[in-house]
Order: sequence, then C-alpha cells, then structure tokens
Amino acid sequence: MKVAAVIVAAGRGERAGQSTEGPKQYRRIGGEAVLSRTLRAFLDCPHIDRIVSVIHPEDRHLYEQATGALGAKTITVIGGPTRQESTRLGLLALIEHEPDYVMIHDGVRPFIAQELLQRIVHTLHPAIGVLPALAVSDTLKQAGPDAHVTATVPRAGLYAAQTPQAFPFAPILHAHEAAFRAGRSDFTDDAAIAEWHGLAVRVVEGSADNTKLTWAKDIEMADKRFAQGSGGFPDIRTGNGYDVHAFEPGDHVTLCGVEIPYTLKLSGHSDADVGLHALTDALLATRGAGDIGTHFPPSDPQWKGAPSRIFVEHAVKLVREAGGRIANADITLICEAPKIGPHREAMTAALSDMLGIALDRVSIKATTNEKLGFVGRGEGIAAIATATVIYPGEVPE
Repeated sequence: MKVAAVIVAAGRGERAGQSTEGPKQYRRIGGEAVLSRTLRAFLDCPHIDRIVSVIHPEDRHLYEQATGALGAKTITVIGGPTRQESTRLGLLALIEHEPDYVMIHDGVRPFIAQELLQRIVHTLHPAIGVLPALAVSDTLKQAGPDAHVTATVPRAGLYAAQTPQAFPFAPILHAHEAAFRAGRSDFTDDAAIAEWHGLAVRVVEGSADNTKLTWAKDIEMADKRFAQGSGGFPDIRTGNGYDVHAFEPGDHVTLCGVEIPYTLKLSGHSDADVGLHALTDALLATRGAGDIGTHFPPSDPQWKGAPSRIFVEHAVKLVREAGGRIANADITLICEAPKIGPHREAMTAALSDMLGIALDRVSIKATTNEKLGFVGRGEGIAAIATATVIYPGEVPE
C-alpha cells in the first residue's frame, strides 16, 4: 500500500496579519517554522513514502530557508489562486508515482500527531475517504443579518472537520478534475468535493491538539505552548560511537559518505566508512538499541561491500519510529591522511541528507594522532561520533 501526502501551503494568511517572517506557514513557533514542523510529522510517519509541498510562486526562497533538508525530501509544486486549485495541482504531481492513497493536509496544522496519522492509515479503504473530525460540543445558534438569533441548531451528528483528509488517490483526483471542469471553486475542503462527486467519506476521531493556525493570536499561543512544554525535564538523549579500520591496498577511502581518492583503502566487511559506523552506534545508543553489529552482523554476506549509508538510515528509522528528533550530529575523524578539509562540505551535505536535519546541525572535524599509535603510524583511521536526539515526553523521576 503506497500512501502519499499533499501539504497545502500556498496561502497568504492575511488573517494572521503581517510579519517580517512572511506568511503564517513560515513564522516560527518554538524556534522552528510552522511548515517545517508540519513536514516533519509526515516525514516521520513510516507509512508515507511520498510528500508534495504546494507553495506560493513567491515563496520558494522562504520555503527552502524555513524547511532546509526536510523540504529537500519533498516534491515542491507551485500552487494556484485558491486552496482547491493548489490541492489539484499537488495531486497532479503525484500521478507518475501512482500512490494508492493520498492524505491532504493544511500546512498550518503543525500539531498533527503520529497517533492520528496511524488512525487514518488503519481506516483507509479503496472506495471511501477518511475525515478526521471532532464532534461539536458547543451549542450552535443561527442568526439573521441583524445578528439576532433565529434558531438553535441541533448539534447531534455535527462534526468539526480537520485535516489530513485521506482518500483513494484516483477517485479524489477525478473528483478534483471534475470540479475544475465544472468551474466549481467554492468547496471548503476536499471531503466536500468527494461528497459532491459521489465518493463516500467516513469520519474518524480527530484530535483537539490538531488545531489550525489562523489568527496572529493562534501563532502566539502555539509559540507559548512549545515554550511551556520545555519547562520540565525534556527527554534529551546523547549517544556516543567509536570505530576504527585498518588500511589495505586500494585507490580511495570512503568517509562520511564521500569517496576520497587515496593510495590506500579501509579494510572492512562493508565500505568501511568509520565515520558512518561510529554515527550509527551513536544513534542506536539513544534508543538503547545495541550497536551496529547487532543489526548488521559482519558475518552476514549481504553486507559485504554495502554502503554504510544503509546503516545510518536504519538507525534514523528506529529513532523516528520512537518519535525522536535528531538535534545534531558531531563526528571527529582521526587520521594522518588523507586531508579531510577539502571534503568537509560534501560530507556535511551527505549527512544532512541521511539524517534529515539542517546543515548547521552537522559537525565534522578532523585531527591527527600526533604520530602516536597505529593512527599516527598511518596504519588506519578512527572516528568518534556523538548524536543528540530529543524524544517525546519527559525524563521519568
């Protein structure tokens, strides 16, 4: 089952007022852009394998600046004059990927929880849409043009709709295309288009936390919410890793995912990338999940010559499955040669991509061993790595 997501973030957000940070999806809450937080939730969901970000034509630089490596993992599409048209364009961008289902989500709902995403995934059906919603609890009144109450509306069976709204891909695309051809642009959400086109929609329980940021006050309260959440004992874990490999005859070494021409190569069952091996152990340590040998035994022939990127991405997956967010990664390479400096930028970019974090959260350093020991004699390379990961909840007493 292939599930994709369309994150709609092409609006101007006039009701939130003006800001030097740009439209509301780019304003920072808890030190991170609203849209970045939204994207992170979907990238962390193991069931979603393709994400389309729909943005305003004037916002490409804002988008890249706000989302960094996260945004680079999505398909970026320029939106239209309405949310409905932006969604249609986002769906069209997925045709070649042929997903079975698609979730359509507001970019300014950054509090979407993995629990709700899981609930939606488990309700997916090839002939029915899924609408997360909350039963209306307030008494509803109807008023006339003079603001006088004319009726009390029974609230039984009434729900407040949320996103992401999920649908079988082909039917919702056909519904959007039909609305486009009919000149209809007045639908308030995708479930309404589905209903109009005859696609059944089922309600699942939404989340009170899954709020949409509409007004400036909403953004202010969201920022305070993150500030308050950091007042206890946040579950911040640090892991360390160490690895060493000897030299053998060859023509290059692989360090931190980058091939460096050299008169020798590192000996190992995989590509012997000491930097990535140490980093894998550091990430696994934050989960208490053993070491690299636990998950990728050197006795297993399938890992012979394998790129060590596989090991790092496996560790990242385990971190994300537990709701962890990688705050930073620091690697020190210890060698007499080759020189690391000329390759540091490429290494940083490679790690940023593997970890899904910004470039400034990756640190790669190099030092010699002052001619002491096996490293000092030029017999091999060692690496030390440290990773910091923030997990949901607090440290228990």
